[in-house]
Amino acid sequence: MRDTRSLLLETDFPSLQRLQLQTLQVNLGYLCNLSCTHCHVNAGPSRTELMDRETIDLVIQYLDKTGIKTLDMTGGSPEMNPHFQYLVESVSEMDVNVIDRCNPTILMEPGYEYLPEFFARHNIMVVASMPCYQEQNVDKQRGKYVYRDSVSGLKRLNAMGYGKSDTGLVLNLVYNPDEPILPPAQDELEQDYRRELKSRHNIVFNELYVLANMPINRFGARLIAKNQYYDYMTLLRNAYSENNLNNVMCRHLISVDYTGHVYDCDFNQMLSIPLLASDRPQTHLKDLMTRDIEGLDITVGEHCYACTAGQGSSCGGALN
Repeated sequence: MRDTRSLLLETDFPSLQRLQLQTLQVNLGYLCNLSCTHCHVNAGPSRTELMDRETIDLVIQYLDKTGIKTLDMTGGSPEMNPHFQYLVESVSEMDVNVIDRCNPTILMEPGYEYLPEFFARHNIMVVASMPCYQEQNVDKQRGKYVYRDSVSGLKRLNAMGYGKSDTGLVLNLVYNPDEPILPPAQDELEQDYRRELKSRHNIVFNELYVLANMPINRFGARLIAKNQYYDYMTLLRNAYSENNLNNVMCRHLISVDYTGHVYDCDFNQMLSIPLLASDRPQTHLKDLMTRDIEGLDITVGEHCYACTAGQGSSCGGALN
């Protein structure tokens, strides 16, 4: 698999400075029960990298010290980390909002049946990947029976009250295309999802997040293999919108990998571009315990055009 990293480091993307931190995004490891064709993390069942208890305790300490009010857990499948419950229970006592970026098929795996009730008990916001409402498209991107198991997992969440307007239990879905194209308008696609998932499976949800695919790792390698990389980057550049710079996630978020090293965003993490890249080869979360990073430069690359193309993309979906 050819790496696109060297193609992304030099850029004319506009400079960005960090605002006040609102979210700590933590990758609990690259282990996942799926191995998806678009995955920018290269996650899968054979990955062994998992955040250990010592590093998780450091995450809890950092949240306590800084007063950051949102913990955004990602992976892999974050629930497969053996310390997942410990982390959630610890931060729930600290008045921290918890987001779990969930592959809903994990809810159908043996040993993880407890998750819907656990999510609800701790009022976790579930952000569930659902790349299409059509079975053929999902299974092509994620593997045979993934659509079936995703539907079953979402139904379990609905049964706990998730996605229903009167419960306060938030279930948001995530769409991203599997081709080198920009995603459609978020509002319009959300209505399609609501109609189709309701009529086909009686599934409800709160919001749909629409994201553009990053030209890195598996998706980037596919672009190169099919001679589509430069066309895709041209598409992203031509669709650049300056207005999106005000709302890109990296301005109020930092990303922590399973070893505790810190990056400006999840995508920089996957490209091994560290936070404070001009100062040091790596930055660890413990280095930030006594350092205020508000106002400092964010390290950018060509891949940043994916976040600012068209309606924009962030961990919370479209930017405008």
